[in-house]
Amino acid sequence: MISKTFQRWRPISISLSPNTEQDDVWLAFQLLFQPWRWRESVPHEQSAANILEEECKKYFGARHAISFNSARSALMAILYALGLEKGSEVLLQAFTCNAVPNPVIWSGLKPVYVDCREDDFNIDGEDLESKITPSGRAVIVQHTFGLPADLDKIREICRKHNLLLIEDCAHALGAKYRGRVVGTWGKAAFLSFSRDKVISSVYGGMAVTNDDALAEKIKEFQEKAGYPSLFWIFQQLLHPVLMNWKILPTYRILGKYLLVVAQQLHLLSKAVHWKEKRGMKPAYFPRRMPNALALLALKQFQKLDRLNEHRKEVARYYTQALQATSFELPKHFEEREHIFLRFPLKHPRAHAIIKNAWSNNVLIGDWYTSPIAPADTQMEKIGYVGGSCPTAERLSKVVLNLPTHINISKKEMEQILATMVEFAREKENGKASRAS
Repeated sequence: MISKTFQRWRPISISLSPNTEQDDVWLAFQLLFQPWRWRESVPHEQSAANILEEECKKYFGARHAISFNSARSALMAILYALGLEKGSEVLLQAFTCNAVPNPVIWSGLKPVYVDCREDDFNIDGEDLESKITPSGRAVIVQHTFGLPADLDKIREICRKHNLLLIEDCAHALGAKYRGRVVGTWGKAAFLSFSRDKVISSVYGGMAVTNDDALAEKIKEFQEKAGYPSLFWIFQQLLHPVLMNWKILPTYRILGKYLLVVAQQLHLLSKAVHWKEKRGMKPAYFPRRMPNALALLALKQFQKLDRLNEHRKEVARYYTQALQATSFELPKHFEEREHIFLRFPLKHPRAHAIIKNAWSNNVLIGDWYTSPIAPADTQMEKIGYVGGSCPTAERLSKVVLNLPTHINISKKEMEQILATMVEFAREKENGKASRAS
């Protein structure tokens, strides 16, 4: 009886430190009491950040990988290294997080929002080409939910208009296009190791490139950025410990309030700072990757293949179970290998389904309920004009996404689907009855 009650208290979650297993939490707990290892490695211990960089170089077959405390910092470093003149336009898709356009703005550049495609949630080549002006210098291609974008078409457009291609692989570490990992198709790429990404160190990022001159500039930026504060590192180390040992086990009764209090007391940091919702830069960007978070990322990196294989298995289960329902499933593309960071679905009542699931302690995903997330982002502050990307705006009303991370079991998948399908069916039957 106790175990059943405990299970009811703990939510099925998509984003609250989802990737962490007990060895990850234990490592974070140990590091909390070793502040001498937080920023840099101790004497006679190899730098974890350097090891992580070497692992990324091997994985991508790249000449250079340079670590940072976030993907935002990594993108800022890439933009700095490219030497773009102030006011230059960087084209990027809508249906994204403000974490992508903000580094563009912070770098003195102008984001130009391009619509996305209905079938893969990625940048639309035709709309991209229509929005290129003489001020355009670069394109950021996001591989949404872990599904690679149409890189053949985007590269062709970039060559035609002499634009630099930057890959946003925050969702897609391990995804492949034509058998080759994404992140190796452009001038540079950046990765995210945020709390709900493919591998997680709460915060963390990497810039990857084969361009020697660009890498030198990125390293120069990294050196100048310096390390984040000790207190900021403490916040990140505390996150998996507090989340997995206190907040999640009691979420429905006490945990959700403990999370709010911990964030208000600044014991835990938020995934998106309030300043970012207004186009402003928090003080902890840009910074280099601290040793302690690199240790967390390294442990996760060693699990990458297993984590992604689990995601694919979960996606196969969802696909089979939802075939005969009113949910629209993600499309399959022969040349693209999807890793399913999350499993995206479309449904006319997506927001109501999300809200109902949350009320039942099933915290399914709301990426993205506005063309630039989070929904309370001030669009005018980040340069988005309403109506400029109609497909992205429509998708933000009909897309929901399901968890695929390593801690999702078959029993939880069944519960997620039962909650969603039953609610959708009830509403559809009720609508049909009223119509008759």
